[in-house]
Amino acid sequence: MRHFAKQCQSKGWNVCYIKYDSPENKGNFISQIQYVIDKYLANKLCMVEAGEYRLRQQFIKFQQETSISFEILKDTRFFASEKRFRSWAETRSQLRMEYFYRELRREHQILMNKDGTPVGGKWNYDSENRLSPDRKKHIPTVTKFVPDQITRDVIELVNNSFSEHFGNLDSFHYAVTRDDAISVLNNFIDERLQDFGSFQDAMLTDEPWMYHSHIGLYLNIGLLNPREVVWLTEKAFYEKGLPLNSVEGFIRQILGWREYVRGLYWFKMPEYADMNYLELNEGLPDFYWTAKTDLKCLSQSVLQTKEQAYAHHIQRLMVLGNYALLTGVSPDALNNWFLSVYVDAYEWVELPNVNGMVLYADGGILASKPYVSGGAYIDRMSNYCKSCKYDVREKTGENACPFNYLYWNFLMKHENKFKNNPRIAMMYRTLEKMTDENKKQIRADAKTWLTYQH
Repeated sequence: MRHFAKQCQSKGWNVCYIKYDSPENKGNFISQIQYVIDKYLANKLCMVEAGEYRLRQQFIKFQQETSISFEILKDTRFFASEKRFRSWAETRSQLRMEYFYRELRREHQILMNKDGTPVGGKWNYDSENRLSPDRKKHIPTVTKFVPDQITRDVIELVNNSFSEHFGNLDSFHYAVTRDDAISVLNNFIDERLQDFGSFQDAMLTDEPWMYHSHIGLYLNIGLLNPREVVWLTEKAFYEKGLPLNSVEGFIRQILGWREYVRGLYWFKMPEYADMNYLELNEGLPDFYWTAKTDLKCLSQSVLQTKEQAYAHHIQRLMVLGNYALLTGVSPDALNNWFLSVYVDAYEWVELPNVNGMVLYADGGILASKPYVSGGAYIDRMSNYCKSCKYDVREKTGENACPFNYLYWNFLMKHENKFKNNPRIAMMYRTLEKMTDENKKQIRADAKTWLTYQH
């Protein structure tokens, strides 16, 4: 914000910038705006529509209570407007991202042939994007920036004012200007996109960045525009011959998933925030804040989150989220944690991911099945299990990976809601073949673990 204010001033704008520790800081949006209106005798407020439901309601109320003229502009930092998503969603019985993504591909002619078919003959190359990690393969160094004086001042402010909060600023290296954000994007396309597709689900100890772009924070705060991201990626595909599974997979994250969750958020709010289909009500384990757990996958993911304010989508979904769902963490508790710890977390993107993708709290509006797994998936997609206290090959007992018996315990506990789901029918057929003694042991192990954890 301070860099942006300086940039605006250099272009001739009249900027009133109030710092956090200023006596002029009124502590909230509405009081602050009223203060500026009064101070400068403003007769009109021009603003982009608020990006989160709570703030939008506050500004609606403010507009009703003040006599000042309002001009509210649409947020153009997306391919699809809220109206565009609503027109698509209102005609559908199921709101699956894949079909909205295909419409946007056609609409904006992204990776499309002239005859209206997708480049390569398929819409989606996700099946080619699940390779296990390769320790021997080179992982490019992440793009980092040395903090300038403005950034150092803010780091000092945060350390002084919020020293007890989760996180660590000792190695802060993110872009804080548009030029630097563009450098991150260009470096990703040049150095990491080649292998992004194949290894986008892979996880390695002490390798937080892998082949990911790390641009979500820049998109969500406005330093990058999704159109330029998609078009530059597509341009690189044609000019550099990059693998289609990498290019399509990355574009799907921007043009597909990001657009979809934002549309779903506004289509379903405010009731979406209160959904809890599985009636999950447990608190968040302490190790989500401390990283003090013998489960290597969780300690690694939390520690990385604390150090970098970043974890990629599989760490969030299939490690941190998977564990939360298997142990019954409430949507409110997990939403609060995700909003608190990730630099790219804004409610419009975080809430649908947690309530829909992670916890299945929306009952299947977003996802067609709950995203749960035992330890085998984590072992296949990472090297975490090799240095873990628990044995991923053991299914029950005190040495067994807790993900294994928690997984089957979850399926038994919620059998009435999922046994007819075709996407996990095979797992229930496996469950039916288990002996009563095996099921009893699973329940006992799960109860012991949950009692210990919570």
